[in-house]
Amino acid sequence: MDASFLIFLSSGLFLGWSLGASDASNIFGTAVATKMVRFKTAAVISSIFVILGAVFAGSGASETLGELGSINALPGAFMAAFSAALAIYWATKYGLPVSTSQAIVGAIIGWNIYAEKSTDIGVLSKIVGTWISCPLLAACIAMGLFVLTKKIIRNSNLHLIRQDFYTRIALIVTGAFGAYALGANNIANVMGVFVASNPFHDIRFLLFSLNPTQVLFLIGAIAISVGVFTYSRRVMDTVGKGIMSMTPIMAWVVVISQSIVLLLFASKGLADFLTSIHLPTLPLVPVSSTQAVIGAVIGIGIVKGGRGIKWSILGKIAISWVATPIISAAFCYTALFFLENVFNQTVFLP
Repeated sequence: MDASFLIFLSSGLFLGWSLGASDASNIFGTAVATKMVRFKTAAVISSIFVILGAVFAGSGASETLGELGSINALPGAFMAAFSAALAIYWATKYGLPVSTSQAIVGAIIGWNIYAEKSTDIGVLSKIVGTWISCPLLAACIAMGLFVLTKKIIRNSNLHLIRQDFYTRIALIVTGAFGAYALGANNIANVMGVFVASNPFHDIRFLLFSLNPTQVLFLIGAIAISVGVFTYSRRVMDTVGKGIMSMTPIMAWVVVISQSIVLLLFASKGLADFLTSIHLPTLPLVPVSSTQAVIGAVIGIGIVKGGRGIKWSILGKIAISWVATPIISAAFCYTALFFLENVFNQTVFLP
């Protein structure tokens, strides 16, 4: 393998680190901040299941990104990932909700424009549609689960100590499921642009083998895990304390709801099954775990009569949904020009 590939892959690894540092908070933030789960336990579970989800279920969402734009030169892939990272930095600096999915989609479109490649409007519409359907679906799932969970707890007459024990176990199990779903859905954001120029070969282990794409996703998932261990503690504390008004049961509903949504948009097996029985399927695209969490929280708020929902924040969310992909696309287009004409790098192939 050419050593230059690892240099160009660095931007994707940085994206993976950032995703691990930030999005792990959506899975274990409340559990860690409220001392229901220790940080080391949360980090280990997150890392293991993110890797499993990315390697064994990450191909579905990446295929749709490939249809949007197959970046066929390593320098171009590097700049697309780097542009997405800068767009995320911009959004974070101004306090706007961050979506890695929207940033990488914008970067791919910027590459398409620079390389004079056509952007499939049908695929783009499908992806943009998920930016609306993802939080709506999470809200609907959270509403149903919250009502059902309250009814089950009310009728169970569990002692407070036993209820606390069951809640702790539920948060751990749900966190593992959430980490698996995060890896399966969001690995496409981290490594999807590198698939077309992937130099890896099959790797065989004792009982199974990994194809080149799975090897690439494994490296990206390890970067996500490093982000979880090295920087997510601070973010988990911040997110957890930010929603301290929520009970552990409400936090469980939010996590399981966003996990279900992420998996629904990533599971190729589920899509094939629904197609086989002639039912409609959801598009296999990487969606934002942050958007899913916001949707789930709003869903619970609606069930509670709209109390506690800060509707003014929705304006900032709308701004970030529009601005992030535009900024990412514009920067990618400009940076590709300098990369090709100043540094003499081939950013696309005919």
